[in-house]
Amino acid sequence: MEEDGFEGEPNEVEFGTCLSSYIDNGTTESHRYFLSRRTVLEMLRDRGYTLNSSDIDLSLQQFREIYGQSPDVDRLKLSAVHRSDPSKRVLVIFCGTGAVKVNAIRNIAGQIANKDSLHGLILIVQNQITNQAMKAVELFSFKVEIFQITDLLVNITKHALKPNHQVLSEEEKQKLLQQYSIEEKQLPRMLRMDAVARYYGLEKGQVVKVTYDGDMTRSHVTYRCVW
Repeated sequence: MEEDGFEGEPNEVEFGTCLSSYIDNGTTESHRYFLSRRTVLEMLRDRGYTLNSSDIDLSLQQFREIYGQSPDVDRLKLSAVHRSDPSKRVLVIFCGTGAVKVNAIRNIAGQIANKDSLHGLILIVQNQITNQAMKAVELFSFKVEIFQITDLLVNITKHALKPNHQVLSEEEKQKLLQQYSIEEKQLPRMLRMDAVARYYGLEKGQVVKVTYDGDMTRSHVTYRCVW
């Protein structure tokens, strides 16, 4: 009789190739850039910008084959135009691992061609941005959004517990207010710094339809106005 288990049962568990397939032998750096770049592409798509699905669906292995294990941030730069208004162009720039200083912002300004046609700039930073650099950012004539790379490693809108958000057009917003005979200030509020508001690039006064439909709560719809 065996004391450590049933007869014929192995005492040790051998891990097969199925588990080894989950091991990532690449660099953490390339993985971070891959995840954040994918989230940015999804974010732009959800804002209505035209993007190639092949770019969004790029696998980690394919990303590393193109950009390497230590990606050059200059090569990660991308731009897109809006589907409904091609004159609206947005530019995305990844910054390095160091603190973002005023000279870095000046260099970025020098890289931007056709500033007059640029609708917005998204900066992905990995460190703090100095006060002087922030003042330089405020001088740009277009909207500038700044995201920490760690905030983009996961697409928050894909979370299982996150309700569905739909941004209303101005026409849809006015119909909503007329339907319920209310003013926008009477709607529940969403702060501009809310993670979802930042994801969609929402401005003050825009309204979002929020649909709750899951096991954790009963199905219902509410509206929130950005403040």
